[in-house]
Amino acid sequence: MARAAHAGCLAALLAWALPASAALRIEVESAGLSPTELDASRTLAMAALDLLPPAFRARLDQRVHLAWRDDLGTGVHGRARGDRIALDRALLAGWIAGSRDPDAAADHRPALAALLHELAHVYDRAHGHALSRDPRLLDLAGWPVRPLRLGLRTRRNDFHDRSPDRYELASPREFVAVNLEHFLLDPGYACRRPALHRHFAALFGGSPAAGSCAGPGLAFVAAGEGGEALRLLALEPGRVQSVEYLLAEANARPMSRWGHGMLRLVVCAPGRPRGHDCRFDLEHHLVLSFRAFVDDVQVSSWRGLTGAYPSRLFVLPLGQVVDEYTKVELRGLRSIPLRLDEAEVGSLLERAAQVHWSYDGRYRFVDNNCAVEAWTLLQAGVPRLARAQLRSITPNGLLRRLERAGIADPSVLDDAAVAVRDGYRFDSQERHFQAMLDVARADLPLPAREARTWLAMDPVARAPWLAQGNLRATAAFLLLEQAAVRREQAAIREALKQRFLRAGRRDEALVAAGAALHALLGDGALAGRPALLLPAAGYGLPQADEQGLLAEAVAVEDRRLQGLHASLQAEARRAVAPSRQARLDAAEANLAHLGTRLRVMAQGGDDDAAAPY
Repeated sequence: MARAAHAGCLAALLAWALPASAALRIEVESAGLSPTELDASRTLAMAALDLLPPAFRARLDQRVHLAWRDDLGTGVHGRARGDRIALDRALLAGWIAGSRDPDAAADHRPALAALLHELAHVYDRAHGHALSRDPRLLDLAGWPVRPLRLGLRTRRNDFHDRSPDRYELASPREFVAVNLEHFLLDPGYACRRPALHRHFAALFGGSPAAGSCAGPGLAFVAAGEGGEALRLLALEPGRVQSVEYLLAEANARPMSRWGHGMLRLVVCAPGRPRGHDCRFDLEHHLVLSFRAFVDDVQVSSWRGLTGAYPSRLFVLPLGQVVDEYTKVELRGLRSIPLRLDEAEVGSLLERAAQVHWSYDGRYRFVDNNCAVEAWTLLQAGVPRLARAQLRSITPNGLLRRLERAGIADPSVLDDAAVAVRDGYRFDSQERHFQAMLDVARADLPLPAREARTWLAMDPVARAPWLAQGNLRATAAFLLLEQAAVRREQAAIREALKQRFLRAGRRDEALVAAGAALHALLGDGALAGRPALLLPAAGYGLPQADEQGLLAEAVAVEDRRLQGLHASLQAEARRAVAPSRQARLDAAEANLAHLGTRLRVMAQGGDDDAAAPY
């Protein structure tokens, strides 16, 4: 009776595995297997065939032999050679245990995953590595084309964070095999790696049933505003009116002579329908900026050339970026809309989220700078753009290519006044500061004719003039002194960074401040690696079961970073060079005096009266 039942089961298996049209067949080598092990092996083969898409089985029209081995090596679960697959025999025991006991289901999956993994290798090789050489898959996987290598792709994959299995980074072939496992076995794969899921589904004409995803918003950990250090965003693609190429114009610094390229997201305020008015919801706009995370005393040209600096995708408030460039660095910004339809905007944002949670690249001034990172993101996020000749190693060069390809619309700058009004251009505040200085010079014989010269003066030397102006001059001085304070603060931050990060252990004055600065610079989330806020078990985009943990982790990190920032400020005032501290103190005193003086004037006092100084 048992033999008849066994024969009937085998016949059913063969009938299922050998349909009317030829297709993939899996034959188990019985040598050394007990009847129970042989039955279990055939059941495993049936389960694998049942999971494979029909197109996969039909295209792999061959017989594959499955054998169990004890000599594959430590940590090796399987190996495929030609039409033969060898699996680690230890997996068979787990498969049998999982089949008998639902409580041992965790032992059940490894054997099935290993067999699917090796079948992926067999398929890939049988079709001339059609999967592992697929340009679209390589873009999504993290092996982009290098700009200066005549179409050759990078050898290393920098999507280290939130990986389901780090072995996928070993090569494109292993990436295909690992991800096909998860595509077939994990209902959450469609949510965690949606673009790859869609790509596999398109290749094979279907996909397994998918689970429910985390919701309409994409999770981003962004830099905070006001007193916040970090904030958690749920960005809904439907609220993004447009994506724009944001170019910070060049200045005299060697690393900035070609500008800095970013992507701006024009996000509508909650409840506002998508339309032109969303341009004025500036407090909701975001900037995606690839930057070198520099934890050294200064940007080293050699380290920048060799890729010693991490390159990460930062999510920043637009206002912070505008202030940084126009008020502190005195550089203008151009915001050029990209001609993308609604579906392409959604696809691009989805890719940006994948990069945000997984990518930890290496910054190189020449071939992996902000321009290269930007076009890599664009072509991976919008497949149509991969066909355009966008490769450029300079930010301004990338903008020119986008314009020539008809992807970027420079006509928004044709009317300068409208461009400023509608936020397509943010002018450097240098011209504004010069106008303020000219207002003050119309009333007083100031010792500087240029705004840059005035702001560079010792604040103590500026102070007597601040007490002399009329109402208009005093208001102009107030704006100039606010800029002077920002510049003094920026100079002190750079000076402290240079001292702290190379301070010797015996330099007791710098130990506490240096520890605080190292903690700030070394923090993963602040440095563009939000994956470090979540447990290592998850992969891809955070899902519903991780959202609560993520919100709590961001709140905890925000409080910690605010405390570190306050500690750093306190320690810095004790550690900074006295001359620099004196300049900042004097500039802050000037600002306070001007505020008091303006209040007195506004209350109807003598226009030439000066408050106590």
